[in-house]
Amino acid sequence: MGMKFLMRILTAALALSITAPALATEADEGLTLKGEPRIAMLYISPRNDGGWTQAFDEARLKLEERLGHRIQYVESVPENASSIRPAAERLIQRGANIIIGTAFGYSDTFEDLARRHPEVAFLNGSGTTNSRNLQSFYGRTYESQYLCGMAAAAASKSGRLGFVAANPFGQVNWTVNAFALGAQKINPDATVTVIYTGSWNDPVRERAAAAALIDRGADVIGQHVDSPTPQIVAQERGVFGTGHHRDMSEFAPAATVCSSVWVWDRFLEPELENIFAGGWKPQLDGALLSMAEGGTDIACCGPAVAEEHVSTIMAAREELLQGNKRIYQGPLYDRNGTLKIADGELPSDGELWQMDWFVKGVITQQ
Repeated sequence: MGMKFLMRILTAALALSITAPALATEADEGLTLKGEPRIAMLYISPRNDGGWTQAFDEARLKLEERLGHRIQYVESVPENASSIRPAAERLIQRGANIIIGTAFGYSDTFEDLARRHPEVAFLNGSGTTNSRNLQSFYGRTYESQYLCGMAAAAASKSGRLGFVAANPFGQVNWTVNAFALGAQKINPDATVTVIYTGSWNDPVRERAAAAALIDRGADVIGQHVDSPTPQIVAQERGVFGTGHHRDMSEFAPAATVCSSVWVWDRFLEPELENIFAGGWKPQLDGALLSMAEGGTDIACCGPAVAEEHVSTIMAAREELLQGNKRIYQGPLYDRNGTLKIADGELPSDGELWQMDWFVKGVITQQ
């Protein structure tokens, strides 16, 4: 028994010594596609959802025109392996060698798919997994939401702002805090009351949350949920709002004064060109994109924002686009007065992803 066990270890070690250099060389050389690029996308919701997925679909259309490649897509693929895997496998069987996902919940399945299909390049928006042929990417939405907070405070008469949020995850909490910090740049006494819906896209809950915030005195409604419902409710109730994912003034022109918008084509176009060129090497810690790097931007500003404030907002936007402004540079304290980011310090990306605290003026409610 002992000798057999030892032989198995020696055999495994020998195999590893033979294959490891080959694997290292393959990783060092990067991924080169076999054949012409064939791109496909998996959407978590319908392509005309008015928010997150529609922003990806609009980027798809721009990419088709600029790159000269048709991009297939599959709509409404839920965040579970039993849905993701067959959808991706069918696309690969049909010849797709670049798969772009659009959901946090695709992360683990994409990691497994990338391992099973080393010849295919995988990208995943808002994902958390990365490998030699998989790169996740997301944007520093706190930058554009900071600007939306400035616009919200400029449009508000009361200084009481509401915010409809999806889930209390780090990438949602960082938008809430940034929205509050931006608002307080215009009105130091501004407050932001937050209601979490527990879902990325649930128009019924979003409607209820927006209405509850307005009933409690909010006269501007911000959001980090997928649908434009909070903006529609704001318009129905005669208050203002700030959208997320896309320019939501399309749905509530009288209410929406600013929107945090994705500009995925600015990132995906050069990234896809790198894949086309061969030797593609993903960032193994993922790509967290600033406004300067093609993550987000804003559509601003509605007539409810005075011209003097528009100038201030656009000046801050320009600083962000040039990479000259940091939203979370210390000193920053939480709402209990505890120092969270020391003077002159910047949080790591890991600390941002784990953000579970709120700045002064943020009121969280269920």
